[in-house]
Amino acid sequence: MSSVESVKVVHERMDQFEQCDNQLMLGGYRLEQIGAMLGKSVFYAYDRSVITKQVQRFRAVIPAGIKLHYAIKANPYWPVVQHLRSQVDGFDVASQKEMLLALQAGMPVTDISFAGPGKTDAELLSAITAGVTLNVESAGELKRIVKLGEKTKLTPQVALRINPAFELKASGMKMAGGAKPFGIDEEQAFELLADIGAMAVKLRGFHIFCGSQNLKPEALIEAHQHTFALAAKLVAACPYRPNLINLGGGFGVPYFAGEKRLELAAVGQSLRQLLTQYDAELKDIELVIELGRYLVAEAGVYACQVVDKKVSRGSTYLVCNGGLHHHLANSGNFGQVIRKNYPVAIGNRLSSDTTEQVTIVGPLCTPLDILADKVSLPVADVGDWVVVYQSGAYGPTASPQDFLGHPAVAEILL
Repeated sequence: MSSVESVKVVHERMDQFEQCDNQLMLGGYRLEQIGAMLGKSVFYAYDRSVITKQVQRFRAVIPAGIKLHYAIKANPYWPVVQHLRSQVDGFDVASQKEMLLALQAGMPVTDISFAGPGKTDAELLSAITAGVTLNVESAGELKRIVKLGEKTKLTPQVALRINPAFELKASGMKMAGGAKPFGIDEEQAFELLADIGAMAVKLRGFHIFCGSQNLKPEALIEAHQHTFALAAKLVAACPYRPNLINLGGGFGVPYFAGEKRLELAAVGQSLRQLLTQYDAELKDIELVIELGRYLVAEAGVYACQVVDKKVSRGSTYLVCNGGLHHHLANSGNFGQVIRKNYPVAIGNRLSSDTTEQVTIVGPLCTPLDILADKVSLPVADVGDWVVVYQSGAYGPTASPQDFLGHPAVAEILL
C-alpha cells in the first residue's frame, strides 16, 4: 500500500495543491524553494489560488443577494487580507488592530463591522471615529457608545449582536443559545429596540452569529431558518428601517478522520427559498454571511524539517524544528477534548511503497508538543519536510510563539 493510500484510510485526500515529482507545490514552488526564499526551515505557506477557488465555490451556490464578508481573525496576515480585499464584499474585525488592517486594505467603512464582548472605550472611540459598524454586545456597551458619540459629536454606527435562543447544532464552537458572553439575549434585544430610536446612534441592523466549524448542511439550514424568522421579528420591532443583517457563518472545513468537505448546494437552495419567503420583511436589507476559516484554512500548510529520528521502546519518532508554539491548534490544545491528528504528509516524499508508523513531535520540552501521533507515512529521514494541511486559519496569531523562546515562524502567500 502506498503512503497516499495509507494516509487516506485516516484522512480524506488533500487535493487542493499541485504536486510535481512526488513533491508538494504551493504557488509553483517546492517546499525547499520556499524555505530558501524565506531563509527559514519553519514556515506557513498560503496558496492564493486556493483562497480564490474557495470564494468561487461559495459564490457558485450561495444566492447573489447575500454578501460575503471575511472574518480577519481567521488569518490576519497582511498579504492574505490584501488578496481577500478584491475577493469579498466586506471585512469583520475583532480588535482595533484588525480594524486598521481592514481600513488600510481599502475596504469602505460601511463594509467593516467590529465585534467582541470586551471592547474598551479606546477601541469604541477608534471605531466611532473611523465610522465602522460596531456590533453591540450588551446594553452596557451601548450606553458607553452613546456617551462617546455625544462627546465626539459623531453618530456611532451600530448593529445589535443577538444571542438567539437557538443554537447551531453540531458546530465545533457554539456561540449562541443559553447563557453566553456574546451578544444580547434576544428577549432583551426587543426591550432595547423600544428605546434605541431616542438614542444618538444609527442602528444599521443586527448580527446573529450562532457558531462555527460546522460540516452538516442540515444543521446550517435549520439555523438559517431560525435566523431569518428572528431577523424578520427584529426588523419589525425597529423604530426605523435598518439596512444590514449579518446572518453569521459557521461553514466548516475537514480536519480529522472521517470528515468530508461541506456540501453547500443544499445550503444555497435553502437560502434561495428563505429569500423568497421573507422578501416582504427583509426586502432592500443587505444580508451578509461572515466566514473566516472556510475561506483560508485549506489554502495553508505549516511546514517544518525533521532534525532527528529516534526509536524509543519500539516507537519511532520524527523530531522536528517546529511544533505547538507555532501551531497550537494542531497540537490539540486549542479546544479539542480528545487530541486528533490534522492531515499530515512528508512534503518531499508524498507517496512511497515503503511506509512506517511514526509519531511526529516538536522541539519543546513538553509532552504536549505533538504534530502527529502514530501516523503511517513514507519512510522519512533527517532533512525531510513535514507538512500539516488545513493550516491557513488560526495559525501563528493563535499560537504561543514566545513559549520557551524558540524562533518565530515565517509566513508567505504565493
